[in-house]
Amino acid sequence: YRDRYDVTLKFCERLARRWASFDRFGHPLEIGHSFQESALAEEMASARGAEPSERQIPLLAALLCCAPFDIALYDAYGNLHGIPALASLNETYCSSDLSCFLQPATDGEVAFGGKYPADFMVNPPAKSLAAWHLVGGLDPLSMDELTGDEPDDGHPVLLSDWIKQDGLDCLKIKLRGADSEWDHERLVKVGEIALSHGVQDLTADFNCTVHDPSYVIEILDKLARETPEVYERLLYIEQPFPYDLEKHQIDVREVSARKPLLMDESAHNWQLVRLGRSLGWNGVALKTCKTLTGALLSLCWAKAHGMHLMVQDLTNPMLAQLSHLTFAAYIDTLRGVETNGMQFYPDASSPEAAIHPDAYRRRDGKVDISTLDKTGFGYRVGEIARELPEPAVSLGLTA
Repeated sequence: YRDRYDVTLKFCERLARRWASFDRFGHPLEIGHSFQESALAEEMASARGAEPSERQIPLLAALLCCAPFDIALYDAYGNLHGIPALASLNETYCSSDLSCFLQPATDGEVAFGGKYPADFMVNPPAKSLAAWHLVGGLDPLSMDELTGDEPDDGHPVLLSDWIKQDGLDCLKIKLRGADSEWDHERLVKVGEIALSHGVQDLTADFNCTVHDPSYVIEILDKLARETPEVYERLLYIEQPFPYDLEKHQIDVREVSARKPLLMDESAHNWQLVRLGRSLGWNGVALKTCKTLTGALLSLCWAKAHGMHLMVQDLTNPMLAQLSHLTFAAYIDTLRGVETNGMQFYPDASSPEAAIHPDAYRRRDGKVDISTLDKTGFGYRVGEIARELPEPAVSLGLTA
């Protein structure tokens, strides 16, 4: 872990210098796309050496490092113009339409000329969103599963207690993908708890471990036969198959014929979304942690081609939660947004939660962002009592 942490930290410092010297002008979508196509690729290629901090960085890790800079650019642009960060994605502010970034699939009539991201987004954006709760594979479901080692921190441990406390209505169930009996039993157990508490929607995440579509099909068909009430509540299936889509080009049409099948780890960019659609995937899970620019372009391509959409979490804390929820508020998702920071480290965001309380807790099954300001991402940073360390890098102009 320490090696990975050091590599990503060092790469962030490299990117900070590169962003400060990047000479492209324009809208954040244009700058962000250009940066990823040129500077980010160059930094990935050159960040190699003998030391752990100089090892070649994987694409997903590089995007993770790039994402905060990319998001900050949209925030600054919105503040500059006195508008919300994502209200600039139209012809008034963008000098390039989507045909400059995207190419349609060969089997349709889609044309991106004269189209902008705003054409594929919700206007006005939502102020509150249904919140998805993550049911981990090791999470206890009943009293007899408790070991006595559970944390005594004032937060629920059992799923039923989480549902009651937060008014949950959407549950994401983590599965193994390599033990069909366990996976089926887990779906039934969680499903029965959901039914008994009036939870409406479920989803299953197989975590990229499945190699044969028949594995998923058999579980779904058994669920439909034996517990149809649980099957009916399955809103979609998430990323059962290996994330390296180009290497593992599996035809998944039989799965997506049963339930919407969403790409997650496979969807680094719109080109991979296009490849996924050709293999039978019919939905995409979007994440701001892989850059907002990349998420916006994947959104537009997927929406234009009739694919289902969700906005998924990476356990976003602090300010990352606010841009994550704001992005989801502009998207016509299957339902709401995944948000689980309040499960895994709720106290990490205490300073931000003092200003935006309902963005960091789930009330009646929802999160709320109505406390955000009207420009940029509306963070209200000046009111947040967040103590930050000294900057690792200081660049650019100073007053």
